[in-house]
Amino acid sequence: MALQVETRDCAALTDADLDDMASMGGAFDIGVLSKAKEDWVLCTTARVDDKLHGVAFATLERIGGTPCVLIGLLSVRRSSKRDQVLKGLMGEAFHRALMAFPDEDVVVGSRFVRADALDAFKQLDDLIPRPGHRAVGEERAWGRRLARRFGVDANYDEQSFVVSANGQSGFIDHECLKPEKVSADVATMFEQVPATSGGSLIVHGWTMAEDLVKLGARHLA
Repeated sequence: MALQVETRDCAALTDADLDDMASMGGAFDIGVLSKAKEDWVLCTTARVDDKLHGVAFATLERIGGTPCVLIGLLSVRRSSKRDQVLKGLMGEAFHRALMAFPDEDVVVGSRFVRADALDAFKQLDDLIPRPGHRAVGEERAWGRRLARRFGVDANYDEQSFVVSANGQSGFIDHECLKPEKVSADVATMFEQVPATSGGSLIVHGWTMAEDLVKLGARHLA
C-alpha cells in the first residue's frame, strides 16, 4: 500500500494520537511528544497500511523576514520502509513551504544527534555546518538564530554549531537502512556531539525557490 502522509494542526492531536506516536519505539517518550504538541504548529504523520511509521512536528515562519521551515522533532519507525517514510515526511514539509512561501528561497533547520539522519536534508543546498567548509559570519548568525528559536542558546557554541546539553527536546530521529554509506568526514563531524549527555548539532540549509517548486510537485505526483 502507498505511503499515506497527512498534516494537521498540533492543537487537534489527541492523547490517543500521542500514545500511537510513542509506541513507534523511537527516541521520544510521551512527555517529549506532549511538549512538542505545545511547542510547534504542524504535525505530519506517515502511515503504511494504516500503521504509523513516522511523525514530524514543525512550523513555517519568518525569522528576520526570511522564510523558514523549522523541524522541531521528527521520528521514523525502524522498519524496512524507513527511508521511504523519511522522504514522505520531508516531501510534505517542502510542499507546505511552497504553499506558504511561493517564489522565495527558504531556510530549513533542525537538530541532529546522528550522522545518517542528515539524509533528511540531502535535498538542501549549502548545508551548515558541513565537512571542509569554514562557516562565515552570516552562516554563524543563522546558527545563533536557530539556537534561540529552539530554546537551547544557553548551551550553544556558535563556532561548532554544537549544543552541549539540554538540546534533545527534539531532533531528527532517523537511522538510514545503510548507515555504513555515511561518509567518514560527516561521521567525524558528529564525534564532537555529546549525544549521551543531551547534546545535538544544529544544521540548516537552503532550498532555492525553483528547487522548492520541483520538490513540492514531486511530492504530489
